[in-house]
Amino acid sequence: MRPSKLAYGEYYANYIGLVKEDDVHNALANSVTPSTEFWNSLTEEQGNYRYAEGKWSIKELLQHIIDTERIFSYRALAFARGETTTLPGYDENEYADASLADERKLSDLVQELSVVRQSTLHLFNSFSSENLDKIGEASNAPLSARAAGFIIVGHEIHHMNVLSEKYLV
Repeated sequence: MRPSKLAYGEYYANYIGLVKEDDVHNALANSVTPSTEFWNSLTEEQGNYRYAEGKWSIKELLQHIIDTERIFSYRALAFARGETTTLPGYDENEYADASLADERKLSDLVQELSVVRQSTLHLFNSFSSENLDKIGEASNAPLSARAAGFIIVGHEIHHMNVLSEKYLV
């Protein structure tokens, strides 16, 4: 089932709304092939492209997706295991600046995303329904483990849409 609107901050509604599946396990599993095909279709030259000065390169954007998946997987793990400490937010621009993504090969980043997604799938497959519905607080908003999984998938879809609209035109 989809996460309750009480299980995540309003900011994340757009990401969750982009996910077609109603089950977090299916959403994560079904995202693997389209994601891999999309990212593998890009060339190294495209990986360095920025659509405007001061905007992230495609490599930086992909690294942002990887970093965000790791962060939300940790949040899901923490809350599924009963963590009661409020987890902090993160500054995506500071993470991007420190990532050194532009110094890496695009193919290496795509491989990293694939490995991270496989890890995320295993993590979510270890959760019971009760684990998925446990709610904690991150970035000053409620978040359930289930919602974190939907956000992971929807966040990547969002950025693939941005790439299609602004980078790959």
